[in-house]
Formats: sequence, structure tokens, C-alpha cells
Amino acid sequence: MTRILAVPSPEKALQKAAGFDAVVLVGHNPAAAHGHLDALRAPLQAHAKADAAFASSVNLLAADGLPGNRLIVAPTGPLGRDHDDVRRCAEAARAGVRRARDAGAKAILLLLQQAPPTPAFAHAPQVAALGAVGGLWEPLEAREALGEAAVEPVQKLGVAVLGGHFTTADAAWVEAADAGLRLARDLAGTEPERMAPPRFAEFVQQAFRGSKVKVSVQKDAKKLAKEYPLLMAVARASLGVPRHRPCVVRLEYTPKGKVERTLLFAGKGLTYDTGGADLKTDGHMAGMSRDKGGAAAVAGLFLAAAKLGLSGVRLVAELGVVRNSIGSDAFVSDEIITSHAGCRVRIGNTDAEGRLVLADLLSHLRLDAAGAESPHLFTVATLTGHAGRAMGPYNIALDNGPARAAKTAEALMAAGDAWGDPFEVSRLRREDFDFVQPRSKADDTLSCNNLPSSGTPRGHQFPMAFLCLASGLVKHGGDSAVPLPFTHVDIGGSGAEGGDWQHGRPTGRPLVAMLAALCGLVPTVA
Repeated sequence: MTRILAVPSPEKALQKAAGFDAVVLVGHNPAAAHGHLDALRAPLQAHAKADAAFASSVNLLAADGLPGNRLIVAPTGPLGRDHDDVRRCAEAARAGVRRARDAGAKAILLLLQQAPPTPAFAHAPQVAALGAVGGLWEPLEAREALGEAAVEPVQKLGVAVLGGHFTTADAAWVEAADAGLRLARDLAGTEPERMAPPRFAEFVQQAFRGSKVKVSVQKDAKKLAKEYPLLMAVARASLGVPRHRPCVVRLEYTPKGKVERTLLFAGKGLTYDTGGADLKTDGHMAGMSRDKGGAAAVAGLFLAAAKLGLSGVRLVAELGVVRNSIGSDAFVSDEIITSHAGCRVRIGNTDAEGRLVLADLLSHLRLDAAGAESPHLFTVATLTGHAGRAMGPYNIALDNGPARAAKTAEALMAAGDAWGDPFEVSRLRREDFDFVQPRSKADDTLSCNNLPSSGTPRGHQFPMAFLCLASGLVKHGGDSAVPLPFTHVDIGGSGAEGGDWQHGRPTGRPLVAMLAALCGLVPTVA
């Protein structure tokens, strides 16, 4: 893991004694950067004169006198248009440090031009630094096979803002958030045998060893069958293979002092989704080891919050870590299974398995919330293909009535805009409840239709209606005696870069937006 250092004096950092071996310059007008550092003047002016694409492409310049004789210029492009946002800073920083790494650098000085002085770019230095260090992550399989140093050679990243500030508190925040994102990426992105359910649980336990997060794992099949009947239906065909057997991982973080709020998370952890009896065909199974991105992001959020010493907020999570296998004992459409909350669920499609797992987890958290201080429940899941079809590479947040009154989805959207982890706000409607209504007195709700979500109108909205019904949360709406805020987060479009579920890098989203919006753990703007 790369160390993040705040560099108060860029001039001193350019000296040999500072120990850097490459300089990466990120900004919307890199040609003007020499106004803050004279040492940049000659290489910038020479390159600008020789290359008409100077302000639009990443370039490595041989620059005598600078650390490692390397200067990488990584332009952000324009930042002042209505549609520009802070992600441009993260993307340019990432491209720049990766180019420096490929050139052989192991200690990089990241110089950031000040972004426009608008609220949209108030956190640009931290977002850029997080993008830079995140760009150095490589898959766990590669690190374990080839060694950490071979695939992640950069040991430190110094960060300075030309004419501005990047403090030690900023560096600590970036390191903590990056640690959470690394955990999320490792859990989500690793292949299905290395991260099969028992090994997923072991990896989480190891990650939190020595932290203030309590980890417990329930893997007894009889207990799971009694307490998580929908989850165990999904896992049924996996039980004959010991290394694929399911578990529920519970995380608990209790801060020192008074607890003012309680946040409870259900995370979808499908280590592999074959589709079950409704088998994924035509190549659509590839990449389904990434269907654990929701559980992974929740685990990463807890790690970041613990490292930053979250106060006043208690965190509780249940991660359903399951493999949806195909076999003679696989559950099938038309089965009626009673959930932990007592709701009779008719199975409409076994490839809509994530909502079954979440419903039982959510039901348990519903009981936890009854005695908690100011509770708010969340589900986080790579739940639907419709999410990507409808919103592209954005997280989606949907509130129930009490959560909508608290404007939770809007808070996530605002935080996501500010921190480069954007959300779209969607709405739960009465038609969504109509869609999953029972068709006979034999059942209480239908889990899904038998078409792909991407081809179903309101394909990412109606699953939340199912979650409310199957978990018992429908009894805790705004009209109830005990209203419970519930926000559903679908990362089906944002969990893998470029929408490439087999080869795209796992993003770890929506960890950063949740860290900012829900936990309030953000560095102060200087």
C-alpha cells in the first residue's frame, strides 16, 4: 500500500534529498504551473512549443534537474463548463501516476494546480490524490502470485497544491479512504475460488484484525436455514461443495462516547452468480464473480470509518456471502419460500437472487434497528442490469418514505458530486408494489418477473418494493407507529469500470460518497 505524504514545500520536495524520483503535474492549465515553481519553466515551455496536444494528453518529459529527471504532465482538460466535474482531477492524476510508475518511478511527487474556486471543486486535491493512489492498485491475484513489490512498486506519493494546501489531515483521510477502497476492490474483484464464501469471510476477518470493528461469521447450515431461509434457498445447490458453502458476516463498530445515530447495512455478496436454474447463457456468466461488490463496498466503508475514528455513529452490517450454483438441488422458479420476516415469497426467476439474500439480512437489521438510536437502514448491491441501462456508470439511491423525508438520497447525490463518486436519485412508486403483488392467496409477494431487469420497465425500482415487503420494512413506513428510514443503493452500473464486469477494475463505489454523506468523515477545506 502506497504511503501518502502531505508536501508543504514543493520547492524542497524537488531537491534530491526529498527522495522522489518523478514529478507528476496535474491541472487544467499546466503551461502556467511554472508561475509557482521556476524549476518547471524550461521543460513546460519547451514541450508546449513542440507539442500542439500538450494540454490534452498525458506526456512524459525528460527534465534534467527534476527528481528522477522525469516530469509527467497530466492535463485535466477544461473544468469551467457546466458539465465538468471533479472526477476530471482524479482521472488525470490516476493517468499521470500510472505513467510515472510505468517509467520506473517508485516515489512520486504529485503537483496539483488549484482547481476553479467553486463548490464543485472544493475537495479537488483530496479527490485527485485518491484517484492517484487508487490508480496504483493491482488485483489481489497478481500481488499474491508475483509479490506486492513487483506489481505495486510505488512506495510513496507526495502531494502538494501549487498556491494552495494539502495537509497532513488530508493525507490521513486519503490513506484511510484508500485502505477501504483497496479492501473493497480486493473482495469484489478477486476470482470466485480465491474469494469463495469461506475465504471471503476469512479475508474480512484478517482485514479488521486489531481494529475497533467486531467481526463474527455465521456458517452453520442449520442455523442459517432457520434464520436466513431465502438466502439459503439461493445457496442450496452450493451446500454439497464445502468450499462454496454460504456464510453471513456481521460487522459492528461502536464509537467511544455517546451514540447519536445508527447506520445499518445489508450487503449483497454473491461470490458467483450462475443464474441458478434460470442459467445465464450466451456468455453472460462471465464477470459474475464481481456480484459481491455491495458487500465489498460495505466492508471497505467500515474499515475507512474505523481508521478515521468515526464518533457519534454506530455501524452495523450483515453481508450475505453466497454462491448461486446450478445443480440438482438448485432452487427453481415457482417455489414459495417464507422469509425471515414471515413473508411468503414466490420465486419468479432464480437469477434475481440478490434481493432474496438482502431481504433476510434486512429483516435481521430491522430487528436491530428497533432498539437503536436514530437508525437508518441501507442495502448496497450490484442488484440489476437495469441500473446500468438506465443511469450508466452512476450509483443509484432510492428512499422509502421516512428516508425521503430525511432527504437521504439527495444527501448522497450532493456528497457524490463533491467527492467524485456520483449518484443519481431514483424513486420508489406505487407501480413498483403493484408489480410484485401476489397473484394468488398462496403467496404474499413475487420476487421477480421472468425477463432480464434491463428489459423490464422500472427494472431497478421494483426490486426495492420487494425488499420492503419480504423484509417486513413495509410495516415501518411513514404512516406507521415505528417509521424506519431505508435507502436502497444499486451499484449495478457503477461497480466495475467501463461496465466491463469481467475485466474492468472494481471501483469500490459508493464508499467515498457514503463516507462523506453518512459518516461526515471529510477533511476540512483549507
